[in-house]
Amino acid sequence: MPPRMLLGLSVCASLIYFVTIPWHPFPGSVALKGLSVAPLAVLAFVSGAPLLGAGLAFGSLGDVLLDLRPGLFVFGLGSFLIGHLIYIAAFRRLWPGGPAEGRERIRMLAVVAFSGAFVGLLWPGLGDLAIPVALYVAAITAMVLAAIRTRLPEPWLAAGAILFLFSDAVLGMNRFRGPVPYRDWIVWCTYYLGQVGIALGYLRAVGGHSRV
Repeated sequence: MPPRMLLGLSVCASLIYFVTIPWHPFPGSVALKGLSVAPLAVLAFVSGAPLLGAGLAFGSLGDVLLDLRPGLFVFGLGSFLIGHLIYIAAFRRLWPGGPAEGRERIRMLAVVAFSGAFVGLLWPGLGDLAIPVALYVAAITAMVLAAIRTRLPEPWLAAGAILFLFSDAVLGMNRFRGPVPYRDWIVWCTYYLGQVGIALGYLRAVGGHSRV
């Protein structure tokens, strides 16, 4: 399938999943969710970015596992954690030489402070999931820091990583602290835009966007 068709499939599946949120779950809703990010993974592979493709593939797997049934929550979390570790390895290849700059350090410190405060807020209600959630937050925080450290001239990669973190923060608040109004819409919108930002931002950085 041509790259533009892969991107189009991803966008269409995501939009349908978004507008049908009030009726979830229904037959095919899990497939729609999987088809939102999986084509981005294929796009990365055909564009010569296998690490990015692997990270997106684990994200798509995590999407499916989280929607199949609640008992797969830890497995879905683990899939996303692996995806973040792969993202870190991919982003590391884009880092410039030299130490972090002033504004870059401020952004990175702000992300660390946000994640630390978030874990502290959730901690009393985590119970047996305290360690898995803490490890996951550490991984996604490191992923965001790695994205910021790329210091790319265009903001898509870093913005996508931050949106991903925000999406998971809303999801975590809803699960462990109490209902968040419009949670499903907020989580899906920020998560999907985050994955698209990461995918297209990375491909632009490595020159793999010319066919998209």
